[in-house]
This record gives sequence, structure tokens and C-alpha cells, in this order.
Amino acid sequence: MPPVPIDTPRLTRMLEELREIGRTPDGGVERLAYTDADVAGRAQVAEWMESAGLTVRIDTAGNMIGRRTGTNDRLPPIAIGSHTDTVPNGGAYDGSLGVLAAIESVWTLEDRAMPTRHPIEVINFQNEEGGLHGSAAMAGTLSANDLDRATLSGKTLRDGIAFIGGDPDSIQKSPRSPGEIAAYLELHVEQGAVLETAGIDIGVVDGIFGVEQWDVTIQGAANHAGTTPMDQRQDALLAAAELIRTVNDVARHTDGSQVGTVGQIDARPGAPNVIAGNVTLCIELRDGEPHGIRRMFDAITSACATIEAATNTTIEMACRELGVLPAPTHPTSRSAIADAARALDLAHQLMPSGACHDAQNLAPICPIGMIFVPSVGGVSHSPEEYTRPEDVENGGNVLLGALLRLDTALD
Repeated sequence: MPPVPIDTPRLTRMLEELREIGRTPDGGVERLAYTDADVAGRAQVAEWMESAGLTVRIDTAGNMIGRRTGTNDRLPPIAIGSHTDTVPNGGAYDGSLGVLAAIESVWTLEDRAMPTRHPIEVINFQNEEGGLHGSAAMAGTLSANDLDRATLSGKTLRDGIAFIGGDPDSIQKSPRSPGEIAAYLELHVEQGAVLETAGIDIGVVDGIFGVEQWDVTIQGAANHAGTTPMDQRQDALLAAAELIRTVNDVARHTDGSQVGTVGQIDARPGAPNVIAGNVTLCIELRDGEPHGIRRMFDAITSACATIEAATNTTIEMACRELGVLPAPTHPTSRSAIADAARALDLAHQLMPSGACHDAQNLAPICPIGMIFVPSVGGVSHSPEEYTRPEDVENGGNVLLGALLRLDTALD
């Protein structure tokens, strides 16, 4: 299948114009879900969707969906997209590239009067950064009980969904049934430095990591830092340091690409001349296989008994509810992406995604595929986030090429 090139200048202009909506003084972008900037960005995206020939609607969860008919409109649609909400003072490429490249892919087909067998849906998922809520609703895993959660906008999910045009009272109408979507493809910046370091143009994602988090409480005894001998201390912070080292060692020395992190810690009473009597922290483990996370956790908990005995403290762990399951991508989607890259003479490699994405939620209801393009310096969620124009072009062309291949490969 010969490549069909996108209109790169048009895609670049869309990226630049969307960047100006919510631009921060230091050059970042802030379109928190359910804020005025989010609404303004979504309005611009809807305008571009319509210019590309898409019929736009908002589902009850607030997801924006643009549809192009197929020559056999009874076939389930192939969905492409991502999200346009951002983290506080984030970057211009995370999420936005996937939505705008999806619009550009359809726009290119319209310009060339090229039909597809399947209908195409371009989806701008709402509130990806706040917890993948839009895609969770589409997959049927966002319940009415979740709607009273607070968000960074200051609104609850319920009020936020209504603010962007959804209908939270009809959230039960949002889910799509298995088979209702033929496949979902998402183009995304890597958010890491693997591709750039290796000089690879395209990452073909083979799976998205699952995530589990545990709240940890370490109890020791607060005491005077000057008068308590070293061999009589119950130093909760020392125990925490040993536990943090253990998390790092287990993640580093277990076979695989798993990661383990302690990024949140609080030591009390928090005075320089008082031994910490209580520490709370959070352990986060990620892996592409559920048993991989469990294997790491078991190794960490086994080490806790040794740490407790050495520091005369107690360690308790409680698993958070927010567990995210690993999501392998579909072989047909991976092949379509690799073939599209090969047709463009682009170097490509299989790789996992350590970050969560909307595709992850859709995996139980349809085949998924993800395309990564390099992030300069591996920087993301930052005003310094940057993907080179040639990589933007490569990603857009691979997305369109993979879409056309799936259109012929899928029923």
C-alpha cells in the first residue's frame, strides 16, 4: 500500500494554534479538564473536525466524537484520537498530537476524496490527565458513584461533565459494547527518551503497563535526636529509607521492563532535632503483566520483616483502589503500524508504554494499537515538552497508513 502523505503544514498550524489556548507565562500549556480553557480548546477542535468533514457529537460522558461515514456504514467504526486536556503547566504535544493528527488524517482523505470501508471516529477523550475518565466511561468502568469525586478544576466529575456538554445523569448510556468499535489507534509522544536515544523514528507499542499503588504507614517512636543512643532508636524515617531502597532494588533486578517508585513521603513530627516516629509514603509499581506487579510486591513485603526487625518499627500497607490493568496491544494493529512505518522507510521498534493512556481502557472492548514518536530529551508534562516537526510528520503519516491498512484487514 503506497503512503498517503498528510498535510504537514496544516497539522503544524493546528498544533501551534491549540497551544495558544491556555498558554502559560513561561510557555507551557494549561487546559485542565472542566475549565474555561478546556472548553475553548474543545470548541476549536470541534471546528477543525467539522472542517475535515466530520459530524461532531458529544456523548453523555462529555467525550467529543467526530464521525466520517464509510462505504459500508454497517461496519463498526475504526476509532482514532487521544485527549486535549493537560496537566497544570504542561506541554503542547501530550494528547494534543494524537487528536490533531487524527483530524488531519481524515482531512487528508477528504481532500483526496478517498473513501474507507469502515466509518471513522475521531475521539477527543475528556479528562485523560485527571484519571482517564472519558475512556473509562466509554468502556463502562466509570460508575455513577464516581461522579462526586473532586477534580483539579474545583468541580466534581458530575459538574465537570455537565460543564463540557455531557449529561452525567445519563452516564449509563456512554459505554460501547465489545465489537461496537472495530479498532482504536492512538498516536502519542513517547514521554521518555528511549526512541531519541536509540535514533528510532517510530515506537510500535506492544502493551501498556498496569499500575498498582500502596499507602504505607511506618510506625516508630519520636524521641530526642541528641539524647537517644543510636542502638535505642525506633527511627521510622530510617525504615522508610530502607524500604525505598528495596523498591528500587526489586524493580532494577527483576527480569523485565517493570518500574517501581516512591514519589510521596511524609515524616512526622518533622523537626530536625526529633527522630521521626511516623512516616507515610506511597509505593507505585508498574509492569506489562499483572503477575509482574504481584511478583515485585511479594519481594518488597518479604523484605519488610527484615527492615522492621533492624529498625524496631512496624510497617503496614494498604492497596489503593485505583489499580489499572495492563493492556496488550493487538497483533493486527501492531502489524499495521509496523507496515506503515516500513513503507515510509522509518526505523521502528516494539516497546512498552510505561504511562497510562485512553487506549488502555478500551482494550477490553476493542483491539487497540499505539504509535509513539520521540520526545526531545524525554521531557513531558512540562513547558519544555517538544517533539520535532519531522517526528510530528512521521507520526501523522504512520497513523494514516495504519488506519488505511486496518480498514482493509478488519471485518
